[in-house]
Amino acid sequence: MKLLLDTHLLLWAAENAPRMPEAARELIADPGNELYFSAASLWEIAIKQGLGRPDFEVDARVLRRGLIDNGYLELPILSEHAVAIEGLPAIHKDPFDRLLIVQAMVEGITLLTNDAVVARYPGPVRFV
Repeated sequence: MKLLLDTHLLLWAAENAPRMPEAARELIADPGNELYFSAASLWEIAIKQGLGRPDFEVDARVLRRGLIDNGYLELPILSEHAVAIEGLPAIHKDPFDRLLIVQAMVEGITLLTNDAVVARYPGPVRFV
């Protein structure tokens, strides 16, 4: 199965966080699954990093390198993804989450999330 991890799950996976849901751990560890990260997640992380918040000390470059080194595949943002946002219902206003949702829809990849609001979208979204 192809899995696109949302930004929280990417961060939790990278730091092996105890709050990572067990169902997500199992899916991530399954060698039969292809794991993807979106350029949108790194964009979101870089913005937060650039704000200099003391509670957010993630280096997007280091995270990207670690994900690639651990076998994750990078999903770029395409114009097809951008225009597909127009068709999404107004369930959630976060632009990064909305982009992840349409990327999953357009590419036929299951979006793995721990966000109950994101999980309300139709399509290939799986709440863990």
